[in-house]
Amino acid sequence: MSIDEHKELINAIHEITEIAEGFGLDFYQMRYEICPSDIIYTFGAYGMPTRFSHWSFGKQFHKMKLQYDLGLSKIYELVINSDPCYAFLLDSNSLIQNKLIIAHVLAHCDFFKNNIRFTNTRRDMVESMTSTAERIANYEHLYGKKEVESFLDAVLSIQEHIDPSIMRPKLNYKMDEEEEELERKATPYDDLWEMDEAEKREKKKLNKKRKIPPHPEKDILMFIEEYGRELEDWQRDILSMMREEMLYFWPQLETKIMNEGWASFWHARILREMDLTTDEVIEFAKLNAGVVQPSRTSINPYYLGLKIFEDIEETYNNPSEELQKQGVKKGDGREKIFEVREIESDISFIRNYLTKDLCDREDLYLFQKQGKDYRITTKMWEEVREQLINSRVNGGFPYITVNDGDHLKNGELYLVHHFEDMELDLKYLEKVLPYIHYLWGRSVHLETKVENKGVVFTYDGKSVHKKNL
Repeated sequence: MSIDEHKELINAIHEITEIAEGFGLDFYQMRYEICPSDIIYTFGAYGMPTRFSHWSFGKQFHKMKLQYDLGLSKIYELVINSDPCYAFLLDSNSLIQNKLIIAHVLAHCDFFKNNIRFTNTRRDMVESMTSTAERIANYEHLYGKKEVESFLDAVLSIQEHIDPSIMRPKLNYKMDEEEEELERKATPYDDLWEMDEAEKREKKKLNKKRKIPPHPEKDILMFIEEYGRELEDWQRDILSMMREEMLYFWPQLETKIMNEGWASFWHARILREMDLTTDEVIEFAKLNAGVVQPSRTSINPYYLGLKIFEDIEETYNNPSEELQKQGVKKGDGREKIFEVREIESDISFIRNYLTKDLCDREDLYLFQKQGKDYRITTKMWEEVREQLINSRVNGGFPYITVNDGDHLKNGELYLVHHFEDMELDLKYLEKVLPYIHYLWGRSVHLETKVENKGVVFTYDGKSVHKKNL
């Protein structure tokens, strides 16, 4: 980049930042880095500039880089949720590409700072991941790279199975705690049966133990970390670090449609306020169309989120009589979208604001493969909305809980898939169970449904077995 080009970029950053602040966007201090494609795609594959090394990240890097080299895809923006907020620009970007990206990432940063789902997000995660990478590298030196990598393989196979709603350092129950006894009210005759009662209580303590966990536990990573009997200290430390990293990424999984829609909404409005050349206007139109183009076979989160935000603004700018009775005034659209940006997640965003008119206007439908062809199964807007909501439950991952950490009184792990009309990928399941066995150290059972019939898959350390319920 020449000196003149660098000056133009600096001026563009200042102008876009001023326009964004004028619109009411509220973001952390921004830091922009100009990088070659190899660096950008490394960060994209790892999810963070400072993350630990693992072969799966390298695999993702080569996939992304190959698509870039073949002209099949290109990262337009890469932004890190931290304070200060980091944005990475490709060194081969044109000035108008960078202008779009700068406007887009400012809106992302506003979302990170203000959406309630990010309230507990660590803003120093760049530094924290640096520390994690150093500790893992030290464990590789002490215990061998192969041993540590095998353990990471196992943890990463179930890394999404955490409970982001729990902000507690430890689970609040003990493995050997006896069943709680109800206190008997004191009477004048206590001394007459004191010895008999003492004997009964002693038998009760010996015979009854509290079930662990006492209720289904969603945070599988934390449960294994706390109660895995075969784990060494360094393994528990890695489990804790991996869970901490997943807690950082989780809000982004919960708000993917909202976040991308919000950024797309604002990058267009910000650039409309700029004095662009004719060539820049044409190039921006092409770039923007590429970002928010609807798909016939899947949901583009940029497009869907954008359309919902636009519909909310229009609806509240020109409120119906019903909305006016609720106190909504003409022109309240801008205030409303900022409120939505603050308090919703993808699930509530879709449930509350994906309307029949919007579904009809965007021609949304459900389809499935029937024989060799894909066919539309319904255009009923309620069914479309419910399917979209279901796809966002638990970040799009299966909802699985630990129901028994001492199954068959033998320390075996019993997991339950909370079936919601979507079967597990059985090939994936059979590959993951051995990893969970490796982490837990005992036989692992997983209850689910296949063709609407209850089944339990078990891995005993040798092979996977299936039993119908």
